[in-house]
Amino acid sequence: MNLYGLFEQRFPHAADSSTLFLETAAGRQVSFGELIDTSGRYAAQLIALGVAPGDRVAVQVDKCVESVFLYLACLRAGAVYLPLNSAYRESEIDYFLGDAEPTVFVHASRDAAWIDPICRARGIAHHFTLDTNGDGTWPAACTLAPMQGYVARGDDDLACILYTSGTTGRSKGAMLTHRNLSSNALTLHKVWGFRADDVLLHALPLFHVHGLFVALNTILLNGGKMLFHERFDAAPVMRDLQRATVFMGVPTYYTRLLAEPSFGAAQCAGMRLFVSGSAPLLPETFEAFRERTGHTILERYGMTETGMITSNPLEGERRGGTVGFPLPGVDVRVVDDQLNRVAPNQIGHIQLKGPNVLPGYWRLPEKNAEEFTADGYFKTGDMGMFSEDGYLAIVGRSKDLVISGGYNVYPKEIELLLDSFEGVEESAVIGLPHPDFGEAVAAVVAAKPGARLEESAVIATLKGSLANFKVPKRIFVVKELPRNAMGKVQKNVLRDTYKSTFAA
Repeated sequence: MNLYGLFEQRFPHAADSSTLFLETAAGRQVSFGELIDTSGRYAAQLIALGVAPGDRVAVQVDKCVESVFLYLACLRAGAVYLPLNSAYRESEIDYFLGDAEPTVFVHASRDAAWIDPICRARGIAHHFTLDTNGDGTWPAACTLAPMQGYVARGDDDLACILYTSGTTGRSKGAMLTHRNLSSNALTLHKVWGFRADDVLLHALPLFHVHGLFVALNTILLNGGKMLFHERFDAAPVMRDLQRATVFMGVPTYYTRLLAEPSFGAAQCAGMRLFVSGSAPLLPETFEAFRERTGHTILERYGMTETGMITSNPLEGERRGGTVGFPLPGVDVRVVDDQLNRVAPNQIGHIQLKGPNVLPGYWRLPEKNAEEFTADGYFKTGDMGMFSEDGYLAIVGRSKDLVISGGYNVYPKEIELLLDSFEGVEESAVIGLPHPDFGEAVAAVVAAKPGARLEESAVIATLKGSLANFKVPKRIFVVKELPRNAMGKVQKNVLRDTYKSTFAA
């Protein structure tokens, strides 16, 4: 069924529509009645603009209450929600709009000067603004009576498209169906033991699987309350932890909490569950958090294309350095190059199938054939191993992905840009251990003979073309890159050479 319909079944009854749904860090309160009414008005406006079931609605706004309304409105109207990182700039947005061809685009007003020409060139007639304070041309346009109910959609109809970069440098649109999202939300709600009185502290972004599908979808399914922060900031998060029961974060959030001298068990006395994901949680962070608070972080594993795949147990040992067991209904295997399952404690390719796995990538049939095995398993690109008692550990990434602060960074995209710079012979982008971000993006650049490359100048130029989280924090200039006998750049050598760059 339509994912919104699943949520609505769990909302308080109409007579209880005044029940609190969320409260912002600034004190704004939103009831379930307002959630239903405003998302209904937004949905009515989308339909009036000609948005038909299956049409894309692109959204690039800062996190705000209205962005939650707009997400639900897209589901209600039968549209395909397309969230875009608010850090993306001109060339990135131009590509996404050209590839997805949305009927409507909603964006922050501060970007109108460069977005308007892109929309004209791409033939997107309906584009609106929406800002964090709730102002903008989009809310002002939504004056129609709220639609009632929602447009019927099947399990296999698209609900969302999320773009995730590829190692070739071209971003891919992961198509996620109503079944993909509903099955994952229902499973997480059960295995993480959500209760009627749970209060979720939400500090994650809403353009990312973690914040949108893991955190928001699960609390919507719970019909419960959310403390809603526009961004992570340690001081207000510490304050609101005392009113929450569940917190979900990337490892960076936990390192920043631990960096606060006053943070400890007192702020966590009423907490039931801390969840970490989107990047590996360092063993020292895992242990330090347990010692400081008395709580053991639950680490899980997922991807844009699959939602959540595995989780450490709610009851039982949460084993540091692992991502736990496959979720119910998800078949995870670790195989060798011939697709034979390997023995416990042997490293292999992680592959899976289940109702959570995407049907494919938007308009990339050739990529779909590459990403699935002949027997229907999705290739994650991650390497891992199962323990004797079934815990999965991730040991590396065959696709050369860097995860910095919970965001995926694909080196090829940055390398293609660096290689186009005057004076650059070639480049290699790597991830290096970082005490705050887990991994920091760094680039090793081979200069052309006679060329002088200044680190600060290269970084400044990159900032004009890339989202900030993709910009390398360090640029190392060398005469040549190390290669193996086959001529392939040895990124492992580079990682080892510069591994202590960001050491605390």
